[in-house]
Amino acid sequence: MPKGCPVMAFQKMVSGKYKVRIIWDLKDGPLRYSEIRRGLLRGNEGSPEIAPRVLSRELKALAEIGMIERKDFKQVPPKVEYRLTPTGRSFLPVIETIQKWGLRHLATDQAWRVRATRAA
Repeated sequence: MPKGCPVMAFQKMVSGKYKVRIIWDLKDGPLRYSEIRRGLLRGNEGSPEIAPRVLSRELKALAEIGMIERKDFKQVPPKVEYRLTPTGRSFLPVIETIQKWGLRHLATDQAWRVRATRAA
């Protein structure tokens, strides 16, 4: 039996500003780096661009923990795709549950949105 708290292990695994969103965006199939980047900017009105170093770090971390895989096509110009692994796919129902909770509670709570805007 693993030692430690499974909730803390989970939190450490998916901590990071973009990891959960990257996994969610890959649900429909493989994406290239630029497609992932565009997807992360979608819906974030007024947000700054994502630094390439930050996105690369998030992708590398997700690959290291086995949530996604990186496929290099070994061609010029470079072509690399990212796709979910079976472990990553098994995480999609968790994200879907979070999405449904958010739709129920966050979208209708004006006070929460005001607090979130101030905190950002």
